[in-house]
Amino acid sequence: MTTLLAFAFVLGVLVFVHELGHFLAAKRVGIRVLKFQLGFNPTIASFRYGDTEYGIGALPLGGYVKMAGESPEEPRTGRPDEFLSKTKWQRFQVLIMGPVMNIGLAFVLTAVVLYQGADVPAYEDRPPVVGAILDGSAAAAIDIRPGDRIVSVMDRPVNTWQQFLIAVGSRPNRETSIMLERTGQRIVRAVTPTVAPGESRFEIGDIGVLPDVHPHIPKVYPGEPAERAGVKPGDVVLAVNGERITFGRQVRDAIFKRPEQSITISVLRNGERLDIHATPEKRGDGGWLGISLADETKSIKPGPVEAVTMSLKRNVEYGGLIFHTVWGLLTRETSPRQLMGPVAIAQLSGESAELGWIALFGLMSMISLNLGILNLLPIPVLDGGHIFIMALEGAARRDFSARVKEKMLLAGFVVLMMLMVTVIYNDLTRISWIERLMPWR
Repeated sequence: MTTLLAFAFVLGVLVFVHELGHFLAAKRVGIRVLKFQLGFNPTIASFRYGDTEYGIGALPLGGYVKMAGESPEEPRTGRPDEFLSKTKWQRFQVLIMGPVMNIGLAFVLTAVVLYQGADVPAYEDRPPVVGAILDGSAAAAIDIRPGDRIVSVMDRPVNTWQQFLIAVGSRPNRETSIMLERTGQRIVRAVTPTVAPGESRFEIGDIGVLPDVHPHIPKVYPGEPAERAGVKPGDVVLAVNGERITFGRQVRDAIFKRPEQSITISVLRNGERLDIHATPEKRGDGGWLGISLADETKSIKPGPVEAVTMSLKRNVEYGGLIFHTVWGLLTRETSPRQLMGPVAIAQLSGESAELGWIALFGLMSMISLNLGILNLLPIPVLDGGHIFIMALEGAARRDFSARVKEKMLLAGFVVLMMLMVTVIYNDLTRISWIERLMPWR
């Protein structure tokens, strides 16, 4: 139920904002709006105010604003309040305002989320210098070494770990060129990212490199094995049984898997490396040492102006990533498996809602940005497609016939249906019991 309610809320807000943009722009330039509806037909509830009927449709996957004289097929009276009676510039304003409102919503929501503050991984905005290589990973097979500085991915510079993870994450199972800097020399390696563990739902690529960070121990519980062994609060965990540690979950797994077995924990204390021998007690199904673990993070708490500035920067970066992904789909450089449809959005909405409003607003901002930008693509049926047709008419200095426009819209409809089939198929394969019914997978 939480998933359904969260999905209805997220989609309802995004569609409402999009259609409100068209509605307000139409009213501003003097176009008569016949209907404003959330959801597709059949209409299940409606009321009329002035010239406009406001309704809610039974299928909550979209919405629309119907304007007088909007389609060439409709009988036109030539009245000045009809859509096609307006100039191209006025029609452009009506068409563009839907995507603009979605992009604006993404900007506002991102600023709100950032203003709340958060603890984020400390390494995300650091240069991508390799700290460790996972055994058996793609990176280990091509001689990437600790200390290597990753300079670029597919000739695109990466200045932070976040940029690197995004660049590699978008190329699962595709050969990828990576430039490294090692002892002042630049080396190019070809690597094929595999699907990251735990990310099979969205096919996020991973090559098995880790940043140069370590978890620390903020608390040692009195009387437990860790205290008796000499572990102290503030110790930084470097390795367990000689295996380098990057994240706290690695320590938890190592302890859990070795109940009543002696382990060696290498820690950094006051600048000195110490090897501590401890034996986890058996608690439940696994080992227990009596420590809490925390990854290296930094707190972000921007003021209002800084939150707005950070939101603008982040949305510009994510917008560039969206265009890069679209181009990658056209050139077959990006996996279609990374596309999400309504089922996946519903799942993510439910998961985010369980984490609270801030997480849900963060998801909404990302979806709103995607919706706004994708609607600007020059595909007939989309807002960008209608703008593209008007631009062609302007270049040709004549309006196309209704038949030509019908063919353009049909072509756009076919493209969208193919895309819809792809994303729904992706969504279904992310549901384990449905995937088991697909013998070809």
